[in-house]
Amino acid sequence: MFNKKTLAAVVVASLLSATPALAANYVQAAGSSLTFASKYEGEVFTGKFPGFVTRFSFDPAQLATAKLDVSIPLASATTANSDRDDALRGADFFASGKFPQARYTATKFRSLGGNQYAADGSLSLRGVSKPVTLTFTWTPGAKPVLAGKATIKRMDFGVGGGDWADTAMIPNEVAVSTKVVFDIAK
Repeated sequence: MFNKKTLAAVVVASLLSATPALAANYVQAAGSSLTFASKYEGEVFTGKFPGFVTRFSFDPAQLATAKLDVSIPLASATTANSDRDDALRGADFFASGKFPQARYTATKFRSLGGNQYAADGSLSLRGVSKPVTLTFTWTPGAKPVLAGKATIKRMDFGVGGGDWADTAMIPNEVAVSTKVVFDIAK
């Protein structure tokens, strides 16, 4: 037979074990990168957004509560070619004067097995929002890492209009890759 103290301890223990684990909240740390790759007249070029900022709430056991928010300052785009960089910031591409920031947000996550996941979210770019799926590997630890890839159809967002709309000159699909190193948010 249980006494009152033992019964109380059993009730408290069962309530605590039934409480779902809270997702950890992460902020981007040094060593993170957000890059893109495309072609111009058949020649591959790459670029990066050094000023991007990522916030992530994630627990692999509680995917329903996961959230990802990435802010991307478009004027920070660099490809190591000043003429191309100026064109990217201009009205035909990012129009960074009018649309200074792109944003990716995701609240739907799926397990792909092992430490592989997919984030189904929305990219807002040049005043247009479209669904984009980011597939990623999650490496937990003292400095967790999200390493992911997505494909963006630039014409869906009006990127590369005018003379640049020719997808034979610049393909419609742009490969985006990211490696985000995290710290626990305080």
